[in-house]
Amino acid sequence: MRIQFAPLNVPLARRLQTAAVLLWVLTFLVIAQVCVVIFVILIFYNYWFLYIPYLTWMYFDWHTPEQGGRRSNWVRSWTVWKYFNEYFPIHLIKTWDLDPSHNYIFGFHPHGVLVAGAYGIFCTNYSDLEKLFPDFTVYLHMMPYWFRYPIFREYMMSVGPVSVSERSISHVLSKEGGRNISVIVLGGAKESLYANPGNFTLYILRRKGFVKMALTHGAHLVPVFSFGENDVFKQVSNPKGSWLRTVQDKLQRIMGFALPLFYARGIFQYSFGFLPYRRPIHTVVGRPIPVQQTQNPSQEQIDELHRTYLKELRKLFEEHKGKYGIPEHETLTFL
Repeated sequence: MRIQFAPLNVPLARRLQTAAVLLWVLTFLVIAQVCVVIFVILIFYNYWFLYIPYLTWMYFDWHTPEQGGRRSNWVRSWTVWKYFNEYFPIHLIKTWDLDPSHNYIFGFHPHGVLVAGAYGIFCTNYSDLEKLFPDFTVYLHMMPYWFRYPIFREYMMSVGPVSVSERSISHVLSKEGGRNISVIVLGGAKESLYANPGNFTLYILRRKGFVKMALTHGAHLVPVFSFGENDVFKQVSNPKGSWLRTVQDKLQRIMGFALPLFYARGIFQYSFGFLPYRRPIHTVVGRPIPVQQTQNPSQEQIDELHRTYLKELRKLFEEHKGKYGIPEHETLTFL
């Protein structure tokens, strides 16, 4: 394979963008594990005056990711996130005004490999989120295990994410007065194994918990489709039935998260590496689906609202796909 190196005269701004994306990739691939190693070292060398107070803190702070988190406007405003959003770049498009007297669930699609669009929009202050939805507080829900790593959990909460547990979602949606949005990446880890350029497969047919939560709390549902999310990485071929996919599915069932073998470009060359490609991401927020609060929804009510949601999601995709270079014959596949 011939390696295509980056030219020496790349503008400084683009180099800073690459550095910002490198930090983001390392956040999910390395930094959590490094934090664990650091903590083990503190225990091994008996730095009790450091780890005992922190373990005490963790004990009393354990449920904070399920109680709205602890975001830091300072961390969300780091200049590194400005370069991160400019790298792809990431765009947020609003198609409908939201009534601030209600709470909402944003169903985010697709998961992609590392959910770059959702991170750039909902975890930094460099998207158009506050301009387009100025009256709302938005919470991006993530897998609970990210908040179990010592030290790393503090950093992760500082940029805004909270747990995707039922308790956490209920905390957001039960706030009186409206103006709160829960963003849930509905396909989850299982969908990440389908993330490839040109693939529009969504793992959604069995995902009905969010519908029940919407009915229970009277939160309106909003489909969100992130065009370009699957284009920033490629994966080693893993079709259903292959040995690789079999192993990935088993690991996903055991650990609760998937291990897609992804690749894209490198830091100083464009041929191979773990940095995402520079591909524009356009995250389009669709029309809200009104939901009447029902304390104990029946399965029939859940199924009916779920069908309505899928219909609106498909409609959103069909209405906007042409704007972002998706051929007319392409459509969503629901699994």
